[in-house]
Amino acid sequence: MSSHEPEVYTVAPEMPAMFDGMKLAAVATILYIIVRCLNLKSPTAPPDLTYQDTPLHRFLLKSCPILTKEYIPPLLWGKSGHMQTALYGKLGRVSSPHPVSLRKYLPMQDGATATFDLFEPLADHQSGADVTMVICPGIGNHSEKHYIRTFVDHSQKQGYRCAVLNHLGALTNIELTSPRMFTYGCTWEFAAMVGYIKKTYPQTQLVVVGFSLGGNIVCKFLGENRAHQEQVLCCVSVCQGYSALRAQETFLQWDQCRRFYNFLMADNMKKIILSHRGSLFGGGSPKMVDADLRRLYTATSLMQIDDIIMRKFHGHSSLKEYYEKESCVHYIHNVNVPLLLVNSGDDPLVHESLLTIPRTLAEKKENVIFALTLHGGHLGFFEGAVLFPQPLTWMDKVIVGYANAICQWEKQKPPCQGQDGGGCALHC
Repeated sequence: MSSHEPEVYTVAPEMPAMFDGMKLAAVATILYIIVRCLNLKSPTAPPDLTYQDTPLHRFLLKSCPILTKEYIPPLLWGKSGHMQTALYGKLGRVSSPHPVSLRKYLPMQDGATATFDLFEPLADHQSGADVTMVICPGIGNHSEKHYIRTFVDHSQKQGYRCAVLNHLGALTNIELTSPRMFTYGCTWEFAAMVGYIKKTYPQTQLVVVGFSLGGNIVCKFLGENRAHQEQVLCCVSVCQGYSALRAQETFLQWDQCRRFYNFLMADNMKKIILSHRGSLFGGGSPKMVDADLRRLYTATSLMQIDDIIMRKFHGHSSLKEYYEKESCVHYIHNVNVPLLLVNSGDDPLVHESLLTIPRTLAEKKENVIFALTLHGGHLGFFEGAVLFPQPLTWMDKVIVGYANAICQWEKQKPPCQGQDGGGCALHC
C-alpha cells in the first residue's frame, strides 16, 4: 500500500506589493503637493506694464531694459510667493553687506526724536549730478535690516547718497522721547529727514523710494503737499497695498494664508510696542491707559492693535477714520513726478483687488508706470538658477536702473520754462 504526501501550494504574499503601491501613491501625492505649492509649472514672463505712451516712458523702457525682460526666480522655490516672502522675512537677503553710515537725530515739534542713517556714495554718479536716495523701509523696519543694507550698498556703488529713515520706535535700543511711534501713514519723520537733506545738500536731487508700508508713506508725503515734490526726480514704491481700509477685510481671510501673516505681523508689532511700554504707557501719556495695555496682550491681528493703540497717536476717533486719513490712495493722484509702482502677483500680503488702484492710476496719469510681476512674493524678488539665490535681487536692480534712466533723461533733455513739480520731465 503506497502513501501519497499531500501537495502543499504556497501563495506568495500580496501585502508587500500592496505596500509598494501605497508608497508609490504617497510619493506621487507628495510630489503633486510640492509642484502645486511651489508653483513649479508656472511660466516666467516680463512684468505686466501699464503706462501711457509718452516720450519719457519710451525713453525709460529703452534705458531700463530690466522692466521689459523676463524676471526669472530660482527654479525650485522662487515661483512660490510664500517661499519668497518667508525667505525675505527670515533672512532678508543672502550675504548682506555692511555699508558704513552716520546716524542723525532730529528733534520733532511734539518732543519725539526722528532718526535716520546717512550713507555717502562710493563712486561718482554716471550723470555727474549729486543725487540722494531718500528711503522709507517697511513696517517696523530700519536701516539695519538686511534688505535695506543690500539695496543701499548697490545704490552707493552706483553713485547715490542714501538716507534711510528708522521708523519711530523700530530701533528698540533707541528710547522714545515722546509717547508716540510710527504709524501706517504718518509722514512727519520722513518729511524731517527730507528737509534735512535738502538743507544740508541744497544742490542735490532726490530719488524717493518706499518699501511696503514705506511705499504708502512716500506716496502720501509727495501727494499731500506739492512743495514736497521740489528737487524730486522720481519716486519708486514697491509692494505697498495703497488702501488700508480696503486691505483690512482681506487680512482677515485665510486665502493665501493672509490671516496667518496678519497674526505674525501683529505679534511683531506687539513686541515693538511693548519694548517702549515705559514711554507709551507711562504717566506722560494721556492717550494710553492700562486697559489699552491689557487689551494689547490679547490682540491677534494688526487691526486690533491699530484700534487699541496706533490710531490714538494722532487722535483718530475710529479705525475707519485712521485708515482713511493715513492711506496714500487719497493723495497719490497729486504726485506729478515720474512714479514707478511695483507689485508682485503672488504677494500673499497684497490682495489682487488692491491692484486696481495702481493700474487705474497708470491708465489715467502720464507720469505713472505700474509694473506687476508674476512672481516675487512680498519684497522677495530673488533671482538665481536652481536653488541658491543671488545676493542682489531683481527689486534692487530695477529701482537703481529706473533711477539711472531718469537721471539720464534729465541730463539730455532741453531745459523747461514755467513748469515745476516734475511736469517738465514728462513732456520735454
